[in-house]
Amino acid sequence: MSKLFVLTERPSIYLASKSPRRQELLRQLGVDFTELLLREAAGRRRDVVEAPRKDESPIEYIKRVARTKASVGWHQLVRRSLAPKPVLAADTEVVLDGAVLGKPKDAMGAIDMLRRLSGQTHEVSTAVAVRWNTQILIAVSPSRVTFRTLTGDEIERYVATGEPFDKAGAYAVQGRAGAFVSHLEGSYSGVVGLPLFETAEILAKIGLEVL
Repeated sequence: MSKLFVLTERPSIYLASKSPRRQELLRQLGVDFTELLLREAAGRRRDVVEAPRKDESPIEYIKRVARTKASVGWHQLVRRSLAPKPVLAADTEVVLDGAVLGKPKDAMGAIDMLRRLSGQTHEVSTAVAVRWNTQILIAVSPSRVTFRTLTGDEIERYVATGEPFDKAGAYAVQGRAGAFVSHLEGSYSGVVGLPLFETAEILAKIGLEVL
């Protein structure tokens, strides 16, 4: 496995994500990054189609999406003749009863998701993928999150804040929805969107020590 030269400055990578949550978690690790924006806007050909395939398990799905995002980012830097650095991508999904919930399309979709999660334990898994030259390293962080029973009024008021939109499962554990969580088993940072332990391990394997 090829490695980077040992660096004395802070690790530096490309991040194939526009998520402010992942950006903040990378800063927490002391990792410098440059965004590589993937095409995600409606009405344009998307770089990565995020939809499970037939008979594809949730874990295999998030691994495929993270791997694809990292590869698309790598091909983008090659095409643009950017300085070569590792490309990191991630995918986070909320899974209830074996089904990936995805992100809500509108307020009614968010309300429906939160009603389904109310009083239940669900899974939140994040896959992290790093592309460096011909290598792709992947790690998965699985967690279990339990919501207390939510009232209809609570759900509607939460959705009205706008926080559930563009969030897997229609909630942000680091935001107001943290008050809904009665128990979390696993990685808090993984539920937010980038598991710090797994991320640090992958970067160390290619010679980028974060500590």
